[in-house]
Amino acid sequence: MDDLPGIAEIYAHYVENSTATFELEPPGEAEWNRRFSAIVDAGLPFLVAETSGKLAGYAYCGPWKTRPAYRRTVEDSIYLAPWAVGQGLGGLLFRELLTRSAAAGLREMIAVIVDNGNESASAALHRRHGFTEAGRLTNVGFKHGQWLDTLLMQRSLTPEGL
Repeated sequence: MDDLPGIAEIYAHYVENSTATFELEPPGEAEWNRRFSAIVDAGLPFLVAETSGKLAGYAYCGPWKTRPAYRRTVEDSIYLAPWAVGQGLGGLLFRELLTRSAAAGLREMIAVIVDNGNESASAALHRRHGFTEAGRLTNVGFKHGQWLDTLLMQRSLTPEGL
């Protein structure tokens, strides 16, 4: 995919400057190629958004767990270029990700959101798209000198949940 260098750049911003992800070092090009191939080869959606021909963000879902019984449950990821935040692109990407995930026969979508004690834009976005809190893991990550929780959210992709 031609957008992988731009995707890597967007993600690197969050790895280096935020607690939105627990990764401590930005993945390189080879790792992004591996991740992209694994997602697409599994038949899962990997989407990009552009504004005026410039990569503005991306969204994908990956397997929640590797054991076969989890095969219809996925975890979502959505990241926007810093300049693209607040323009409604996250919602557009999210709606399309939900639609394509349901069309692929997936049943449940999980969000694992880093929580520093304040309602994040990610948690708010998930709530707006029908996710509910499923649990919280406290003090499970340490980044930028602080212990962080993860908020687990979930949404059904079955016709009743759409």
